[in-house]
Amino acid sequence: MSGAIKGNILTSAGWVRGEIAFSDRIGAIHGASTDPATNGDDYVIPGFIDLHVHGGAGKDVMEGGDAVHAIAAIHAKHGTTSLLATTMTAPPEDIDLALKAIGEACANRRPGCARVLGAHLEGPYINSGKLGAQPNFARAAKLADVQRLATFAPLKLITVAPEIAGHLQLVRELADAGMRVQIGHTLGSYEDGVAALEHGAAGFTHLFNAMSGLHHREPGMVGAALAHAQYAELIPDLLHVHPGAIKVALRAIPHLYCVTDSTAATGMPDGEYMLGRHTVQKCMGGVRLPDGTLAGSTLTMDQALRNLVGLGLDLADASARVSTYAADYLGLQERGRLAPGAWADMVVLDRDLNLKAVYIEGELL
Repeated sequence: MSGAIKGNILTSAGWVRGEIAFSDRIGAIHGASTDPATNGDDYVIPGFIDLHVHGGAGKDVMEGGDAVHAIAAIHAKHGTTSLLATTMTAPPEDIDLALKAIGEACANRRPGCARVLGAHLEGPYINSGKLGAQPNFARAAKLADVQRLATFAPLKLITVAPEIAGHLQLVRELADAGMRVQIGHTLGSYEDGVAALEHGAAGFTHLFNAMSGLHHREPGMVGAALAHAQYAELIPDLLHVHPGAIKVALRAIPHLYCVTDSTAATGMPDGEYMLGRHTVQKCMGGVRLPDGTLAGSTLTMDQALRNLVGLGLDLADASARVSTYAADYLGLQERGRLAPGAWADMVVLDRDLNLKAVYIEGELL
């Protein structure tokens, strides 16, 4: 399997007007530096990387079985070439079931599906006072428990509320073991956030959502992120976070990257869907619990990119925030960039930023 694409190609050195040759990996990029505004060619940019995916196509990660493959397929149609399947706070047997299915999907990518890189363990090590849309099965973490879960699937991200007794030490132990820990679903203070970063936490889960907010005398967890974070994820569906707050985060956090936090309702009509053990309602472009609490989203990464450009980011900057920074955060040097030797994960966009083609490890969807 080999091929070539022509257009305005976004490389790490900037835009090149020319051709990219590839098989499962990129072989070479030929062309000259360009300003895409001077021509009418398509854009060729790195495939999107989504580190927070609960569902899609009517399926939820917590179902286990083949659900992860169906989820990876619907997101691939929207340009996501790799993702982390994300768990919910749930009883231990539910999490075991989900992680076993995630592990199988990691080992066996099916045609037409995004590459499942591993799991984002969003629950259960969170604060029961800041559940957001999570069911109330929160519990304190123990290293042995995390190590057992890691036998089922690669745990690429683990969300932790650092103010829970014992969690700061656990953050250090997990970081020392090479696991990426981020702060989320937390009532912790600014000081708790700073302490967690000092103990090895690397980022923040859906910045602004399900964490203590910023006040000028009590900066909260949001304040810790804005003052100190290099990386944080954010949901740019324009429902979870006001555009003004997104702009604040863009100025404050150098490698702010975007996630969908998508649910089973993604790609589906309005109606009821499952989110872990919760029933949620999709209507008016959002997903909510019966009490009105936002419960994930129906966002796709191609729309996330368009939303960022709509907020004033240039395409290269927006592309980094839906791809490159997430890859860098996980230490993946062969994804999230168009360069010789990297995986041929690419999307082709027309001049209105609509998807024209998606390539995953060289496979044209």
